[in-house]
Amino acid sequence: MTLPDKYRVLIITLSDRAANREYDDLSGPRIRELLAGFLSSEGWDYDIDSVVIPDSEEKLSNLIMDGRNRYNFIFTTGGTGIGPRDITVETVSMLLDREIPGIMDFIRIKYGAENPGALLSRGIAGLAGRTLIYTLPGSLRAVDEYMAEILKTLRHTVLMQYGVDTHGKH
Repeated sequence: MTLPDKYRVLIITLSDRAANREYDDLSGPRIRELLAGFLSSEGWDYDIDSVVIPDSEEKLSNLIMDGRNRYNFIFTTGGTGIGPRDITVETVSMLLDREIPGIMDFIRIKYGAENPGALLSRGIAGLAGRTLIYTLPGSLRAVDEYMAEILKTLRHTVLMQYGVDTHGKH
């Protein structure tokens, strides 16, 4: 299997208030900025699409179902807490074929040691078809923390996903 010629990315911001234009989405653009820097540094060609939706299970589910196998990566931001409108984790988990729990567990433990509130994020990661999905909290601080760790593993994750053997190569 070969790596894609161009990586396609979808960033989904879930926020009732941002969708209603009560405030600007800052988290989605921050994910775009960090991810674009990483993809460029790897020499990987890419396109990044972004959308802001309300906290809607139906809209999120439809976007992921339409995007699975069409996008290489889907990142969500928002809706990973324990509030009554936080539906991201339940919605995405039903659509995953394989969960990748280690990365999100590590992030919660690492950042939760200093900020116990970080332990309340229920973000998950996994594969839906051939699409890697990461669900991040909605705050800028959390996006920075999560992306710092995700980007450290993303190259290896992609190589594993496409069956590129790097064992023994450093």
